[in-house]
Amino acid sequence: MGTGVMTPLAYLSATEARRAFRSRELSPLDVLDAQIAQIEAQNGDRTTGVNAFTETLFDDARAQARAAADIYTRCAASGDEPPPLLGLTVATKEKHGIAGLRLEQGLAAHRGRIAEHDHPVVERIKAAGGIIHARTTSPEFSCATVTHSPMWGITRNPWNPQTSPGGSSGGAGAALAAGFTTLATASDIAGSTRIPAGFTGTVGYKAPYGRIPGVPPLAADWYRGDGPMGRTVADVALLSAVMAGRHAVDHASWGPVNRSPLRTGGVQGLRIGLSVHLGDFPVAQSVAANTRAVAELLGGAGAEIVDVALPWTTAQIRDTIFAHFGHILGPAMVRETRGGEGELAAYTRRFIEDAAAAAQRCPLVQSLAADARVQHELAVAMRDIDVLLCPTSAVTSLRADGDYLDGIDTEAGHREHYWEGHMTSPFNVANHCAVLSVPSGLSGEGVPTGVQIVSHPHDEATAFRVAHVVQALVGFDARPAMPAGV
Repeated sequence: MGTGVMTPLAYLSATEARRAFRSRELSPLDVLDAQIAQIEAQNGDRTTGVNAFTETLFDDARAQARAAADIYTRCAASGDEPPPLLGLTVATKEKHGIAGLRLEQGLAAHRGRIAEHDHPVVERIKAAGGIIHARTTSPEFSCATVTHSPMWGITRNPWNPQTSPGGSSGGAGAALAAGFTTLATASDIAGSTRIPAGFTGTVGYKAPYGRIPGVPPLAADWYRGDGPMGRTVADVALLSAVMAGRHAVDHASWGPVNRSPLRTGGVQGLRIGLSVHLGDFPVAQSVAANTRAVAELLGGAGAEIVDVALPWTTAQIRDTIFAHFGHILGPAMVRETRGGEGELAAYTRRFIEDAAAAAQRCPLVQSLAADARVQHELAVAMRDIDVLLCPTSAVTSLRADGDYLDGIDTEAGHREHYWEGHMTSPFNVANHCAVLSVPSGLSGEGVPTGVQIVSHPHDEATAFRVAHVVQALVGFDARPAMPAGV
């Protein structure tokens, strides 16, 4: 194809594809057709397949790809700069509404609901020339760390179909890992971007609160945030620059539009804190080993690695986040599921029950105090370091069809709640930090593991700088060898 790379077209990074489009060595239609072929060969059905999508939009996407090719030709002749996402495919999470298309969030009570407006991130992707060719699955109301629902079936991890790609943005992670898309949108209220990134060998970004605009009223929830996913840190920075910045729909949104958070450069002289367990999280041996290996690579690249102790327990974090959910997300879920309660997934019913019970135990003012405690403990732990390095999830995988109503079994024993297997939610409590999940290696069952790079409040540049170096040092190949027909 004349690009000088061996990467299959379906797996080209956004930066590679954009260079090839600008030089006209490739057309956006070439990449789109390769990804459609990959989808048709590998996505499969809702029971045994990867099943990454709620719907596909191939006809419109092909028309947009042809139009993008014409714009690249005109820009080449005129010297004009093409829009930043021109001709690049973006699979959007179904909750990111597209005007005139379904907005059901996997809920029976929302069946047939149509979005009246584009979500702010969809609006910006379209304006930047991105091609939305598919919409990705999530669990009901994005409330679980696995991705299956009665409405959309089971989404499976391309690396190991017996396992989940994680959740709630599991369809996004699966689609990226399987070569079905170049970029994807996600959301994150307790790890829903980073957990699937960790399990699928991709990159997910939880921006500081308000940096990427959302839709009211839940945009006002200070744990939440929408965000980008991709296969490289540079690709995630590209999509983040398009999605981020002040928007009139979300009064909490802030900062400039179209400014990349990526700052390249080494880690020479940086002090990087290492916390393998974040207190007492039950981290699997392979996850711990891969995390320490990343720290060793960073140390070899010139960073000073500092062991960081945190006083957190999984019970403390669990109780903190569920008290918060009990006052905001839980009541919203009760309202949104009214009329469809009998068709809810078991994990949704359990989430609502757990959140309501936590709110009864912990009034809102006490919940705010619990948040403040977590934030203070993190600030103290990070006061002498530039970023914190820790695992994304403590466990190596989740079952694709698992509900985990009785908690989660780990190498360190049984934990009461499945959220105790994930190490992401403390940084939604401390939601002004920028956090990226990047691959750290593979576990013994062939499922990727991830590490989080956690910045000080609002310091996106340092988080991206370190994440970019980690990806280069680890050299993870984000292409699973998917079984035939899966």
